Amino acid sequence: MENPITIREAVTENDVATFWEQLHIYYKRDIFPDPNDEDREYFLSDTEYRAHMQKIHDRLQDRCYYLFFHLDGQDIGFTLPVIYTSEDGKCFVMEYCVYPEYRGNGTGKKCAKALLDWAKENGALYAELNYGGDVRREHFWQSLGFVKNGFDEWGEPLMILPPEDEISFTVEVLNDPTDWQLLKLENGFKKEIGEESLTEEKQKQLQQAIKEGKITFFVAKRGYRAVGMCSVAKCYSTFTCSDTGVYEDFYIEPAFRNRGIARKLTKMAQTWCKENNISSLTVCCAPCDEKIYQALGFDIGLGTTFAHIE
Repeated sequence: MENPITIREAVTENDVATFWEQLHIYYKRDIFPDPNDEDREYFLSDTEYRAHMQKIHDRLQDRCYYLFFHLDGQDIGFTLPVIYTSEDGKCFVMEYCVYPEYRGNGTGKKCAKALLDWAKENGALYAELNYGGDVRREHFWQSLGFVKNGFDEWGEPLMILPPEDEISFTVEVLNDPTDWQLLKLENGFKKEIGEESLTEEKQKQLQQAIKEGKITFFVAKRGYRAVGMCSVAKCYSTFTCSDTGVYEDFYIEPAFRNRGIARKLTKMAQTWCKENNISSLTVCCAPCDEKIYQALGFDIGLGTTFAHIE
């Protein structure tokens, strides 16, 4: 049966005003119900958040859209997606809301399907969103095929509807230590091993270490999107009287695993070490991960590693 819900873009001045009015109601009711929430003021600000989003709305490429869900002559909700056609076809769903009086009976799923169809028609190849760690939202988007997929550069959990197209993955040395995608991958890596996201201070420390050549990152990309990483940290060995390397930060976004990316990342790191006169590359891992690293070429055991951490 054809989905009776359609997408209507807010174009007129009145439509745009209504969109932002409903967005503010949604923030107060569903996202920031606590008046003392420190983020509430920013997202309700017309001079900061709205002005920022309006710039994205007005740009010629990779713009956001103010959209309403429409049924039987009535608007029943809204959404705020951004389609990155110049990158890798990602549609990032920034906001999604069905008005309370229209919720139930599968209306939410029908609206979501209408949004995904609209996004595909407008050049999107896949979709991604931040679900805020909310279990109900997680289950809702899982029912539509989304899977949990790491964290964003601010440490917020992400879900993705994986792309169906087969784009080859490339691996390259990270040249820009301030690249937001590195922070995104680092936060995904840290959360997966039970650590907290990078603080602003630690972000700066990491960027400085990259600039000074203390650590080199390698990133795997699907077109523009960075989907995996690893790093080599230099240290001097008196046994060889030369630089050696430690293999670290090995992480691939869950949705892109089992596609050969791990081998590509490791191979490039190993090749880079040879080209830069690094005599050996070692990795420290938990016993449960030993077979993985052995399969990637780390096949010489060096005993047991102990550490003292202040």
